[in-house]
Amino acid sequence: MARIALFPGSFDPITLGHVDIITRALPLFDEIRIAVGTNSAKNYLFSLEQRIAWITETFADEDKVKVVTYDGLTVDFALQEGVNFLLRGLRNPADFEFEKAIAQANREMTPELETVFLLTSARFAYISSSIVREVFNYGGDFTKFVPDAVKP
Repeated sequence: MARIALFPGSFDPITLGHVDIITRALPLFDEIRIAVGTNSAKNYLFSLEQRIAWITETFADEDKVKVVTYDGLTVDFALQEGVNFLLRGLRNPADFEFEKAIAQANREMTPELETVFLLTSARFAYISSSIVREVFNYGGDFTKFVPDAVKP
């Protein structure tokens, strides 16, 4: 059975922290599907099309990475896609507590889906999409936090 991981998120925008997790997870899985979630209740800074384009360009040379979109429950989409694992990155203890609760709820709903956590490399642990958006909105230099595809 193929080891397929789903890496869900809004990626608004994708950051070097995301890239770090995905790159380090590549040897662990046969395929990683980066799942760009859509949520009508959430206001995104960047369009879905732009976020997909940045991710696609960032991983253009990696055939084990696919980009997909979804809405609804992540576990439902994971089952629909036939994936075995959810991949999640952890930057700090607060991330762990939040992600642990979600992983436990997901396990109750879908016991056959395993969540795999990777710690973000220390040099990227402070980066979040929220910080990037804030720096971007105030005209600051956000390019230190994102892959080349996102840079103007």
